[in-house]
Amino acid sequence: MSTDSAIMLRRNFKHILRNPVTIFNGAFMPVVMMLIFVYVIGGAFSVGERYIQYATPGMILLAITYGLSGTAVSVSSDMAKGIINRFKVMSVSRGAVLTGHVAATVLSISIAVAVIIGMAFALGFRSPATVGDWLGAIGIILATVFAAAWLTVALGLFAKTPESAGMAVVPLIILPFLSSAIVPADKMGQGFRQFAEYQPFTPIIESLRGWLAGAPSAGYMAAALGWCAGTALVGYLWSRVTFSKRA
Repeated sequence: MSTDSAIMLRRNFKHILRNPVTIFNGAFMPVVMMLIFVYVIGGAFSVGERYIQYATPGMILLAITYGLSGTAVSVSSDMAKGIINRFKVMSVSRGAVLTGHVAATVLSISIAVAVIIGMAFALGFRSPATVGDWLGAIGIILATVFAAAWLTVALGLFAKTPESAGMAVVPLIILPFLSSAIVPADKMGQGFRQFAEYQPFTPIIESLRGWLAGAPSAGYMAAALGWCAGTALVGYLWSRVTFSKRA
């Protein structure tokens, strides 16, 4: 099983590297978004601190969601092109096909997040976080990526075509914009404020914000991990059921 998963990981990661659109969406687009929000739009927001300090956790989440569309399309393409039948002839573990996509997604998005964090420091972001705080932030990031990866694999399996798979993850890309990523939820209008406060990405972002500020919040961390665990479980079970039906 582990050998099959490693082979699938290598295969999927090579596909990511050969697809310029995936690389752009996963690594360069979040950097462009950060530059726009920090230098063009950020000055219009009153957040009580330098905007780069406030925005960095949200930009990290954007880097996560922007890297998901390539996974959904890749999973759907595997199902549509019959490559799964070849794997069955080769006695490749069915579970390895799914975990390979998840592992490749975690690896590629982790690289994109590292790029975003490096860009944030280049733009003036500074963190009083200790080593332990950084480890906590990394844990939240990895949990979010893992959960989002499983949900994206499920969406890719559920979609009938690669094109529809790419569209299926659009809500995940839009959702951070309706959270506290860009502006505090209490500054939003009626309706949007309540949605931002109770949607899953806000506690994840606020948990990250607390870790990077050296003042982690147990409440936000518990909510973030709860959302991640629930999402990962739903994505995993949905993926296995859909894969069994279609493979």
